[in-house]
Amino acid sequence: MKPTNTVYTGLPTTIFEEMSRLAIAHKAVNLGQGFPDVDGPDDIRREAAEALMTGPNQYPPMMGVMALREAVAANWKRFHGLDVDPAREVLVTSGATEALSDAINALVEPGDEVILIEPLYDCYLPLVKRAGGVAKRVRITPPDWALDETALRAAFSPRTKALLLNNPHNPAAKVFTHDELKLIADLVVRHDSYVIADEVYEHIVFDGLQHTSMLSLEGMRERVVAIGSAGKSFSLTGWKVGYVTAAPKLIDPIVKAHQFTTFTTPPNLQIAVAYGLAKDDAYFKALAAELQEKRDRLARQCAPLGPRVIPCRGTYFLTLDMSPLELESDDAALAKRMTVEAGVTAVPVSAFYASDAPRSFLRLCFSKRDNVLDEAAERISTWLQSVRETAA
Repeated sequence: MKPTNTVYTGLPTTIFEEMSRLAIAHKAVNLGQGFPDVDGPDDIRREAAEALMTGPNQYPPMMGVMALREAVAANWKRFHGLDVDPAREVLVTSGATEALSDAINALVEPGDEVILIEPLYDCYLPLVKRAGGVAKRVRITPPDWALDETALRAAFSPRTKALLLNNPHNPAAKVFTHDELKLIADLVVRHDSYVIADEVYEHIVFDGLQHTSMLSLEGMRERVVAIGSAGKSFSLTGWKVGYVTAAPKLIDPIVKAHQFTTFTTPPNLQIAVAYGLAKDDAYFKALAAELQEKRDRLARQCAPLGPRVIPCRGTYFLTLDMSPLELESDDAALAKRMTVEAGVTAVPVSAFYASDAPRSFLRLCFSKRDNVLDEAAERISTWLQSVRETAA
């Protein structure tokens, strides 16, 4: 028989699904997959329910309900001082992953080079390959996750079509500095390329830091495709409502890709997200503050157990360097062992690298209830004590 598509055929099950299945089998506390364990604000959910019952429930406009597009534009003005035309520069998608797929398919042609910052979210590389693009990986490495200027400069070439930037970064929990963003912007302009800016954690930054969007940097307004997510901003990941903001020249082909992918997103969810985006600044500050407290809670309990806690500046992921414990030399094996023996599931950071990954780091999601985080820390503590006693 003729072969199926080579990009997706035989692609292994994601590490998130693999670890989640293992967690279920061993009744583990699952800190692997990145989603909250409580639903988002009641008033936003009520807004969705009311819109569902009152309707309409037929196809909304392909680019999105105007109320949501206007709300996205208003947020650009409110948080970044940017004027965005909701009618011509905002597109609503069925989640940020669809937005990424649409943007990559719309901008990248066979042979085009796309720079990826590694470690990278698992959909990036397959989407680039499926579009016929050639991935050029630039690595950031724990514990400091610094962007190597020399390596970044070397990655650009006359064939560079785009750079895909996740900021704040999953899994590194890194918030790129203004100097790093300016370096990227300067190189993009010099090489006449674009930035696909995955900024879904835009409101989840800690320690007094502020998110700087690539769209707001000088010279970037016509070169950046910025992607946001209601799932992350309102703890409603199952809704799959994303939004794309870009200049008309860029949004036009992305809209066409969207047209032949999902075409629309449920109208009641769009209406509810528009309501959510109009919340006052206190909501967004409280979201970051609450998650910062959870970060500190988990870090405070893990640090005395022996792992090295890697700084976390944003997102809801904490990375632990397990090498001081001298357990498994492979993080994937260690993650599975910890699930089976300790009853706590994490994700190996090596899963976010294409090859030659660091092998001693585990990523834990802390957007969970406090009692869940406490239970996880207690289980890890008990397990490590047992391991030490056995070794002795």
